[in-house]
Amino acid sequence: MEGDKMKQKRLTYYGLPLLGTILCLWYIKEATYDVVYSDYIRIVNTYLPDVWKPENFFRPDVLTRIPVYYLVRIINVYFFHYSTTFEMAFGVLGLGLSGLALARYCAGKQVGLVWYGFLMFLLFGLDKWEMMANGTGCVHFLAFACFYYHYVVFDRVLYGDEKRFDRILLLVLPPVTTLAIAGPYCAVYSVVMALSYGFAWVKSCKESRGGIKPKMDWQFCLAGLAMVAVPFLLYMWSNSYALEDHDGAVAIGLFEALAKQPLFFPGFLLKSLASMVVGGETISHWMEGGVLTDGGVYLMGALVAGAYGLALYLNWRFCLYQKTLLPIMLVFAGMGNHGIVLISRYIFLREGYGMSSRYALQYQAGILGIVLTFALVWKGMKEGAGRIRGLAMACCVVLLAGHGYTDYEEIKKAPYREAYGERIAQVALCYEDLDDDALREAFDYRKGREESGKAVRRALQTLKDNGLNVFGR
Repeated sequence: MEGDKMKQKRLTYYGLPLLGTILCLWYIKEATYDVVYSDYIRIVNTYLPDVWKPENFFRPDVLTRIPVYYLVRIINVYFFHYSTTFEMAFGVLGLGLSGLALARYCAGKQVGLVWYGFLMFLLFGLDKWEMMANGTGCVHFLAFACFYYHYVVFDRVLYGDEKRFDRILLLVLPPVTTLAIAGPYCAVYSVVMALSYGFAWVKSCKESRGGIKPKMDWQFCLAGLAMVAVPFLLYMWSNSYALEDHDGAVAIGLFEALAKQPLFFPGFLLKSLASMVVGGETISHWMEGGVLTDGGVYLMGALVAGAYGLALYLNWRFCLYQKTLLPIMLVFAGMGNHGIVLISRYIFLREGYGMSSRYALQYQAGILGIVLTFALVWKGMKEGAGRIRGLAMACCVVLLAGHGYTDYEEIKKAPYREAYGERIAQVALCYEDLDDDALREAFDYRKGREESGKAVRRALQTLKDNGLNVFGR
């Protein structure tokens, strides 16, 4: 009888990621249309029609171009006539792999099913609609699945629950992930892993002094750290050859911006934090309609910052790090991603820029870490911890309400998003009869640049000549 219950519980653990993946695939079907637009224009002009072109592979900045995406693009062109839907589905499958990595961890730690269900609800939320509906970001979902899986394997080895080949995986995953899959996201990932190996090193020294054989000795920590650091340095070398080309960016240094607009940075950060309660597009709509002011958005951001602080406090107070490190790894990953978006995107000098849905995938790690912390210490909050329980529950209620409302809004908008894509497809089929200005506007490609219309025309001509995308149906 007990065995049947365990089987049912495991089916739930692994079934929820499958359900989440199916629901997100349904959203892709309802909210998108198979047509190139926006950043796809750049990709078509750079890599098509010859996806085997040697100079695209053998170039010093190749690591910034995410090498595994070359393979995805090759498969897409040869088997799917360059379908944006294929790449969107690939991204959702990557999100599903993230769910499986967390399912493995939660099953091992016997996280309660209510807490686990809430984690999956957040993971598969539609606050990431922009990433889901834009296939050019499909590989980023796979990158985060690799991050989460690496974190889980590291946690297993550190606390004596390792499985066969886990140590090999710890040495192999960083170079594969950083050099082939992660792209710019490797920075926060590498820092989190470096800090984690530093913690493991200190832990092993403490255990050795106490006469206990450490689960991860200092030699392995050093080897693991090297396997993280060397690929990251290679990526940075490759990145030094890349040319940044942002539409709408201002040529201003970080310290100059700090001196001129010191309040811009906390405002940007608070708004990016607020977007983890309610989707950034919804917040912007509320602000335009006078429903919400800047002060209200800052307050939402401050609440999320408080949730981060509470999670860190609970990790320390209940010594959670003595049993598992994954929650705090996710918390640090979330904080790091908020920081790196601020540092890399302040150049647009718009406080609301960090609320964009395209960053929700990065920020999400922190929210998952916060909720996972609450889940693992909940039973330990007994006498005298009622106030903390209340704060934790309030955070969860706010996240549940905010994400639920965001999902509701995105589902309502799905038919309109599909209709938008269908209109672009209709324009594509008669592009030769339109001027460059009309093409630039219709395909939402770098509208601030006069030459963008010609770039759209060139991309569509390439697709037509080779029978790809809307011209291959």
